[in-house]
Amino acid sequence: MRRPNLSPRQVDGAIAVFGLLGGLLLMAFRVYDHSSAVPRWQVLPALFAMAALELVRRTRPILIATLGGLVFAGSIFTGALLATTMMYTDLLYAAVVYGKRRMSPILHVTGTASVIVLTTLTFVYSDSATAVAVVVVTTLIFLGPLWTGDIVRKHREAAETERLRAEQTALLSEMDRREAVVAERSRMARELHDVVANHLSAIAIHATGAQSLARRQGRSTEDPVLEVLGVIRENSVQGLAEMRRIIGLLRDSGGGEADESYAAPDLAAVDALLAKARAAGRGVGLDFELAERGERGELPVPVELAAYRIVQESLTNALKHAGPGGVRVLLEFRPEELRITVDSPFRRGAGQSLPGARAGLVGMAERASLLGGSFTAGPEGECWSVRAVLPRELVTEEGAGRA
Repeated sequence: MRRPNLSPRQVDGAIAVFGLLGGLLLMAFRVYDHSSAVPRWQVLPALFAMAALELVRRTRPILIATLGGLVFAGSIFTGALLATTMMYTDLLYAAVVYGKRRMSPILHVTGTASVIVLTTLTFVYSDSATAVAVVVVTTLIFLGPLWTGDIVRKHREAAETERLRAEQTALLSEMDRREAVVAERSRMARELHDVVANHLSAIAIHATGAQSLARRQGRSTEDPVLEVLGVIRENSVQGLAEMRRIIGLLRDSGGGEADESYAAPDLAAVDALLAKARAAGRGVGLDFELAERGERGELPVPVELAAYRIVQESLTNALKHAGPGGVRVLLEFRPEELRITVDSPFRRGAGQSLPGARAGLVGMAERASLLGGSFTAGPEGECWSVRAVLPRELVTEEGAGRA
């Protein structure tokens, strides 16, 4: 059975109510000191006063314990009631648990003094057997709650210390993990920079040198060799730029926001692509237009990156191979998928047979395939059409979707 989760105020209220009800029940059966001579109404004030003090036992514990001592002393002369005595012991317990640490020794001194004084008076004015009984009872009343409160407070402080230690250990573990991640990212960035980026730079430099050599040899600008070298140089330069972006991303420490210049591009940057394409296409008679259908909503980062790259490559191909006219980009956001359509004027024989010229189409097809989508590209009438379908949810190897 699940325990009710009570707030501290509710616990104090429950103690006060049960103490009051218990006291009224004992009064009904006249179970209190000097019941034959003391009327019931005379016992009520101390009972109600002690129950009222129980309601604020946590807020001002020392003051409440002092007032409770006065009420308890008065109850001895007006008819001692067991419920009143038990609530007073609870006030002493609360004073030790919730009060300041220095008050515990003071309460121990006053409690011990009370035991000694009451025992001495009993021994002087009564017999020794009664004095022994008074020692036991007064010790339970004045010192028992203090000892119990000390034990509980020590356990609570030990538990709090262990909790703080556990939090500190978890924090240090998280810091170590982050440092390990940062170190690994830095190592990867160094390897990419020192190996892959250097090779790409060498490819671009050699392609540029080969182009210069071919021009010095008087080769025609329409020579397929020059066009192939141009494709090699352009792709290597673009690959080098992407590599630098990835290196910058890896070198981000992870402790704050990454540099925006290294953020993975998404569909929000398509407008910037269109603006650049319009500026480059004015000289060859190309005009670019972007249209969207449906609600964009939230898309996984790999889907947005793939869509951006497909649009980027399609616009690049249009600038290279399309004839004069309009290039139309359509992004259609459906509930289950994103459809990308790029139509451009088709100019037959415009570099279609060059070696490496279809590398961009292969890359776009691979991006769509990796996400579980589809890709087609080819002439349709007077247009060159690029069609890509990307699922809104990524497809795992088992075929189950995940966001």
